[in-house]
Amino acid sequence: MSITASVVKIAIHGAAGRMGKRLVALAAGEPALKIVAALERPDHPSLGEDAGHVAGIGQLGVLLASDLPAETSVDALIDFSNPEGAQRAVAICRRRRIPLVMATTGLTSDTQHHLRQLAEEVAVVWAPNMSLAVNVAMKLAEQAAAALREMPSGVDVEIIERHHRFKHDAPSGTALKFGERIAAHMGQTRHQHGRHGMVGQRPLEEIGYHAVRVGDNPGEHTVVFGMLGETLEITVKATNRDCYALGALQAARFAAGRPPGLYSMYDVLGLS
Repeated sequence: MSITASVVKIAIHGAAGRMGKRLVALAAGEPALKIVAALERPDHPSLGEDAGHVAGIGQLGVLLASDLPAETSVDALIDFSNPEGAQRAVAICRRRRIPLVMATTGLTSDTQHHLRQLAEEVAVVWAPNMSLAVNVAMKLAEQAAAALREMPSGVDVEIIERHHRFKHDAPSGTALKFGERIAAHMGQTRHQHGRHGMVGQRPLEEIGYHAVRVGDNPGEHTVVFGMLGETLEITVKATNRDCYALGALQAARFAAGRPPGLYSMYDVLGLS
């Protein structure tokens, strides 16, 4: 049973990063949450500084550290770092048996394997996108795919995503998850990443992905279901990055005290 009546004690891994600082700032303003640890990589220049000062909210009384102090009790740890940091977060949670919210994308196959192993011991919420709206949109896309799969003329599915110029992976993990879940209902077997040249007629068994990188766009996804005579589009847009942090905090509240298992944001939102 999850912890609902008491304050949830959280640790934030990647606390000095762009998303980590927003997690610190937003969690500090929530009475139902208490930040008990703020973690960063061992060579981070801000180690030893107050996590609140680093996040721009004033003194919090929690210093940035490279590991979790032995005496610190944690109900859930949120990792919002990078693929290398995610490995450290999984190791910490396995060593201390702490529920984990994995919000980092681009994980290596080894980290994914260790994450699944960890879920046999503690609750793990793992999702390619922590936004509550994105996960509702994903559910809507699944429902559309299930409803349209028997269209006599067939349905063309294209997924367009936009992100900031600093993003490393393409297409986004969220776009790939949209495609994976749509294909599970509609049966597409080919995932095409962009097109160039004389590619010929579009095959129906294909999902097309298109990654746009512009400015400081925090993220938007459009799923296009194209039919003869009509088109259905499902679009979700972030106006800032707080939506990802707020979703991760909700996932941490969900994971705290939860039985071992691998959970998704569908579970957090009651959409499973």
